[in-house]
Amino acid sequence: MQQRYATSPEQIPGMDTAELRRRYLVEDLFVADEVQAVYTHHDRVVLAGVQPVARTVALPTFPEIRSEFFFSHREAGIVNVGGRGTITVDGTTYDVGTGSCLYVGRGAREVTFTSADGAAPARFYLFSAPAHTAYPTTFVEAGTGNVRELGDGVTSNRRTLNQYIHENGVRSCQVVMGVTTLHEGSMWNTMPAHTHDRRMEAYLYFDLPADARIVHLMGEPSQTRHLLVADGQAVISPSWSVHCGFGSASYSFVWAMAGENQSFDDMDGVPIAEMR
Repeated sequence: MQQRYATSPEQIPGMDTAELRRRYLVEDLFVADEVQAVYTHHDRVVLAGVQPVARTVALPTFPEIRSEFFFSHREAGIVNVGGRGTITVDGTTYDVGTGSCLYVGRGAREVTFTSADGAAPARFYLFSAPAHTAYPTTFVEAGTGNVRELGDGVTSNRRTLNQYIHENGVRSCQVVMGVTTLHEGSMWNTMPAHTHDRRMEAYLYFDLPADARIVHLMGEPSQTRHLLVADGQAVISPSWSVHCGFGSASYSFVWAMAGENQSFDDMDGVPIAEMR
């Protein structure tokens, strides 16, 4: 488990490209038959990737979180961004297709991951935050969450947003999670950009061709920077940072938040004409 310590906006002007990538970009989440994890001290979120190929992979108990088992005092949303696979939670197995989501509540002891086809392995992306109570483990099939159509083809940001874990959907302590898919011909996501000082957020980009990239904008609205992001990579977005971007090809992304509240629309928009 990597450690990523919290940062402040005052640090951004002094960071070069390598430093920005080291602090905010998670590049190697999916490694065959391993669990790769990052602990960010922004709201004490854990990001993890699991890609089972030749065997079933169990979620370990990381010494960095000082608990008897991973979900001892945590919850998580898990989205499959690869081929079909299964997740087994304390003996109950869930068949998880691409884009589907499983919420795992506090108290789950044994969690394992398997791919249905090793030639097209599943890639499970996990977003976890501390939890103060237990909500039931709940599965949501891709496309059956709360669907919102946003944007417009004229502005190249027409997109379908599936809300899975949120205040009016799957219950959680603080995790909010969903999947957004850009329509063909649209490249911009999350426009206008916004911040929400009450919650951190992370984006996991997927369904992006190997030779394509996302130009992800981050930083304060008056002091933006960019990251070039490939398929299967995640961006840690502190509460003070904008988060938006555009791609050189169509793509999808998993968005997930944790912090003060679960209101999806609690955001402070920033018109692009005011960004620098």
